[in-house]
Amino acid sequence: MEERPATAIERMARWACGLRLGDVPAPVRRVARNCLIDTLGVALAGSATPVARRARGVLADIGAVGEAQLLGSAARLAAPGAAAANATAAHALDFDDNCYAGVVHGSAVIVPAALAVAQSVGASGAALIEAIVAGSEAEYALGAGMTMALYERGWWTTAVLGPVGASVAAARLYGLDARATGAAIGIALAGTGGAKAAFGTDAKPVLAGRAAEAGVMAAFMARAGVSGPLDAVEHPRGFAALFNGGVREDEAFATLGRTWRLLEPGIDVKRIPVCLSSHAAVDVVDELARTHGVDPGEIVHIACDVPPVVIANLIYDLPANRQQAQFSMPFAIAATLVFGEVRLRHLDDAVLADPALARLLPRISMQTGERWDEAARRAAPEGAHVTLLLRDGRRLEGFRAFPRGAAADPLSDQALAAKFLDCAASVTTPADAAGLLDRLGRIETLADVTCLLPLCDET
Repeated sequence: MEERPATAIERMARWACGLRLGDVPAPVRRVARNCLIDTLGVALAGSATPVARRARGVLADIGAVGEAQLLGSAARLAAPGAAAANATAAHALDFDDNCYAGVVHGSAVIVPAALAVAQSVGASGAALIEAIVAGSEAEYALGAGMTMALYERGWWTTAVLGPVGASVAAARLYGLDARATGAAIGIALAGTGGAKAAFGTDAKPVLAGRAAEAGVMAAFMARAGVSGPLDAVEHPRGFAALFNGGVREDEAFATLGRTWRLLEPGIDVKRIPVCLSSHAAVDVVDELARTHGVDPGEIVHIACDVPPVVIANLIYDLPANRQQAQFSMPFAIAATLVFGEVRLRHLDDAVLADPALARLLPRISMQTGERWDEAARRAAPEGAHVTLLLRDGRRLEGFRAFPRGAAADPLSDQALAAKFLDCAASVTTPADAAGLLDRLGRIETLADVTCLLPLCDET
């Protein structure tokens, strides 16, 4: 009998189980370590938000006590609850990283899931990094295989694809074989979902938390012997058919371990805490204003020519609260001009009442022009051509394909560390923040990550 070809899930599972950290190129390990650092930094800051506190309270009430730490609390829960709470915190401020293989906030789901399981089983720092690499590459392979079509259909891919990355990372740390890992992925993918309707509400970070929880639970079920559909991608009633109109590119799974998506397309680390769709335009405006000495009062109009996906994501022209402001091109640009840079402290409802900010908001507009054909959208998925019209008649123009912090223009190690310390300062002492940053920087040398985070007595 002729052997059937491996399904996408089987390919992901076999590759993930065969992965060894020593086989991972050093640049890939470095990116994974930076994902860990950045994610825990934004999660520490996010743990103080109302949505993270409420989610943490609910999960503490209903979850089992365990060995995994909750950010913003001295409590510990079993891995699923801790993964949910910490992933909610990681995405609460929309300050976490992004990957265009799937257009996902991958690390905000994968890192909390991996850390929760790693702490539950007493894993080493090297095993944690190995799991983050495995989960990231598997999720991004699936995202690449679905193409941009999945995101453009209206799915919020972070919630849709996140359970897969979380399940693979958890399966690695639980020591599951390829059969059980495939079951975990199948369980995760068969039950996934998430809509962009969540944007601008508490549901968005909560869905990130639920994705992390779902991935850990899928691995936990598979560990107990529960089976899952190994053909959940290709099945006539499966993922590609139901979620993506049948679109799928199977070559994405065949290149696992040869194409490292942590490097290409790479990871975009956010420099400012608003939706990434606004960042390129913000950088253009900032550069023009600094170069030409533009005062906000001189501005008559700012026109942003951007790809359709940017307009679809940034839906609030006149935001009424912090969450809406994070999905507002006018806010991102106006706050940059008025305050010099958008910082965490500007994510406050009171800031929206600032007179200078309020005057600028209606002067900023978006459109998508003829320049954004398919080739241009591939080359600059969230790029921006910006025109500033000034009272003295000057017309200033600029373009950016990618913002600062993107994989094509990455933040320096110093800038990444500064972001981490700024985020952590809101919830912990400078000494604790610096200590955690040091441990994360040498994560692969740590024998046990159980007491990795602050608010835990180290021995």
